[in-house]
Amino acid sequence: MRLLVTRAQEDGERTAAMLRARGHSLMVAPLLRIEPIAADFGPGPFAAVLTTSANAARAVAAHARLTELRGLPLYTVGRHSAEAARAAGFTAVHSADGDATDLIAMVAQKQAETGAPLLYLAGEDRSVDLAAGLGRRGLTVHTAVVYRAAAAERLPPAAERAIAAGELDGVLHYSRRSAAAFVHCTGTAGLRQRALALAHFCLSAQVADPLTAAGAATVRVAARPDEAALLDLL
Repeated sequence: MRLLVTRAQEDGERTAAMLRARGHSLMVAPLLRIEPIAADFGPGPFAAVLTTSANAARAVAAHARLTELRGLPLYTVGRHSAEAARAAGFTAVHSADGDATDLIAMVAQKQAETGAPLLYLAGEDRSVDLAAGLGRRGLTVHTAVVYRAAAAERLPPAAERAIAAGELDGVLHYSRRSAAAFVHCTGTAGLRQRALALAHFCLSAQVADPLTAAGAATVRVAARPDEAALLDLL
């Protein structure tokens, strides 16, 4: 298949390499730019660290206080974010292999007896309030915003040309924000009708919402909110 990957550059290139190895033709069009934020973690000590994205671990890889966190249990949503945490030096990484709801359930079970707060390394825009979810389970969470995802205003020119010329079969979407940015960018370029006629492969129903609302003809949703399930759709 001839596919467009819309995730941020580093992850987009990794996904593109995987799919090219499977025989697909890939174009990477990053619609989110990840920007680290110099975060104040608060006084601590913390019982554990939480993340819901690989971007969080990357954003704190050079943080002055990372050393004190690396030995703590780190809980995250899936395998990819777990790999990023290990690459940043965290040594006790636990993956919920699911979404934020699965992460809340796992952390509530594993940290039920803790007295110290948990540190959530978060993005500026969050679809799930992890702190509130765990608060309802009796746990205290300190949220430190460590990165933001800035949405693009236009697709790369090569991607616009490919859509206009009918040179793509489908688009892979990994987040609700990037899917919404795709709808916006194709509208700005006067390509929305052509873009929505493509097949759209989405990590979750929430990711698919902006495409469905815009009238996309073919929207397929992964059976589980992880990359392996998304790629199984192809």
